[in-house]
Amino acid sequence: MPEVGGWLIFKEKWYKMKCSQNSNINSDLEDEISYLIELHQEGEYWDFKRQWYDSSKSADLLHDIICMANNLANHDAYIIIGVDDANFSLYDVVADQNRRNTQKIVDFLKDKKFAGDIRPVITVKQVFIESSTLDVIIIHNSGQTPFYLKENFKNLKANHIYTRIQDSNTPKDKSADIDKVEYLWKKRLGLLQTPIEKFEIYLKDTKNWINTSDYIMEMYYKFFPEYRLIYDFDESRHGYEYYHFFQSDSTPSYLKIQLYYHQTLLADFVGLSLDGGRYATPCPETDGITFNANRGWHITFKYMEKDSLIFKLNEFLYCKEYTDDARISRTNFFESILVFNSKEERLNFKRFIKRNWEESRKCYSSEIQSIVPTVPKLGNGYTYGAFKQECEDICILQKMLSEYRRIDY
Repeated sequence: MPEVGGWLIFKEKWYKMKCSQNSNINSDLEDEISYLIELHQEGEYWDFKRQWYDSSKSADLLHDIICMANNLANHDAYIIIGVDDANFSLYDVVADQNRRNTQKIVDFLKDKKFAGDIRPVITVKQVFIESSTLDVIIIHNSGQTPFYLKENFKNLKANHIYTRIQDSNTPKDKSADIDKVEYLWKKRLGLLQTPIEKFEIYLKDTKNWINTSDYIMEMYYKFFPEYRLIYDFDESRHGYEYYHFFQSDSTPSYLKIQLYYHQTLLADFVGLSLDGGRYATPCPETDGITFNANRGWHITFKYMEKDSLIFKLNEFLYCKEYTDDARISRTNFFESILVFNSKEERLNFKRFIKRNWEESRKCYSSEIQSIVPTVPKLGNGYTYGAFKQECEDICILQKMLSEYRRIDY
């Protein structure tokens, strides 16, 4: 934990940044919403509302959310509040008394009787367009379709499948056409995904992957054996990375990880056999920060995003080959890389780093010395100071990520 004064500096700077730089933080979303508004029409995954739903329109809100969650575009859906659906003028929502945040929408959905108790995942975000504050209810794309009620709610019918066709919702007293319902069920059953998308789904079912031999690191998925995972040592790769020094045994050893559908290679990854073979994982990805556009990265770090195939492979190999030694090695590995919840969090955190790096480095430099690993002298071809600096930087970045999440959430 940084000292109280340091924490207050972080908090003050972050709040100022959020107020003044929100358009940068949500730039991708704002660009997309601006584009949809400029179309001057509603569509299959977006809808405009001039103002927030009042208490008398709770059924309308629920109906719109279900229709959007069951959209046929296989896309995150948006209810964009603050846009007139007739002339597409903008209306600032800051003073709207019926305004709700993410938690209030989640609470609203929580007591509704959904089939299987499976509810849409919702986030409410602010965007700033032409000096107006708009709210966007994001209904996240899901493989759990169709969402439907098991009990009536006002004039919404139990067991009716509501969806959205072009710019129109299924009427509340009707159910979607059978071909649309079939599509939504196919989405849930994994019949619409590409082979690589199916691979990601099957990796979650760790217990049903079967080893072909005790001597070959090859597995197939029990219910669809055409999906195979092969990994083996890659003797052609050598060399240290800074994260090797966070392990008890820092000797580098690499793997080749391949995903097959029948005889087709879907994807391959460079992997790591860490800590003397105790723990296997795909190599993390690389990103960095530059403080001068004319130079390369000043700070480099390794990372994984939880919704990426690399992270899912990491989870799979860990669960499949779990031992107490692997648990310890994995903990050490995760201390040497950054694990983000999403790409959005990674990009936002990079902005946070750029604004706070110098103060953070001063605040944490002495504190991290007890956790920075010892880097041995490696001889010709290696720069001792570079590895040591990378180890120190990642320890500071771990502290900063914890601080970022504490302030942001």
